[in-house]
Amino acid sequence: MKEFVLMFRMDITTKDAQPSKEQMNIYMQQWMAWINNIAGKGQLADGGNHFTKQGRVLKPHNSVIEGPYVSDNNSVAGYIIIMAKSLNDATKIAEKCPILNGENTSVEIREVGNAGE
Repeated sequence: MKEFVLMFRMDITTKDAQPSKEQMNIYMQQWMAWINNIAGKGQLADGGNHFTKQGRVLKPHNSVIEGPYVSDNNSVAGYIIIMAKSLNDATKIAEKCPILNGENTSVEIREVGNAGE
């Protein structure tokens, strides 16, 4: 089995894109069911974490951009690390992620490798 990072991207900065409390409760139930399914199969390597909206991007020559990196109104909102036999198997797990039920969301799947790979 190999480790894969699933990075969850969504609009974390636009006020209108944020879910209501009721929506968030539903999303959390869906999220926990999905995570518990992965963990129940022994495929959850690291429960990951959620990122805050605060951040900073450093660029060459001491250039600083306040706030998280945003592209197409998307920023990395969090991640988990899963165990899978292949990128295809990791993709099958990620396809069931409830974040994909939202608009302008995505899950990036990356195999954890060794330096230089």
